[in-house]
Amino acid sequence: MSKVELSDFQRKFLAQGTGQKLFTEVEFDQALAQAKAEIMAVAIQTSKQAIMIERQACAELVIALAHEEEEGETCTALKDAAEAILNRIPSQRQ
Repeated sequence: MSKVELSDFQRKFLAQGTGQKLFTEVEFDQALAQAKAEIMAVAIQTSKQAIMIERQACAELVIALAHEEEEGETCTALKDAAEAILNRIPSQRQ
């Protein structure tokens, strides 16, 4: 594909006629990199929150099973398992 030369009118229209600021390739690449970083940060945080919600639900399920058991080794083991699930990554616990 060959490169097409723009007329002076076309250059002026594209630069000023639309009323929009034009960006250099470097500025565009920087803005794109920033946007990608922000999207990734949100995706990571959302994933962490989803994992914590699922972990909480699993712990609640194990606690419910523990309450169905009579006091004893099984009940204690289930309660300990629920606590271990919740404390798997303590820094993420809110």
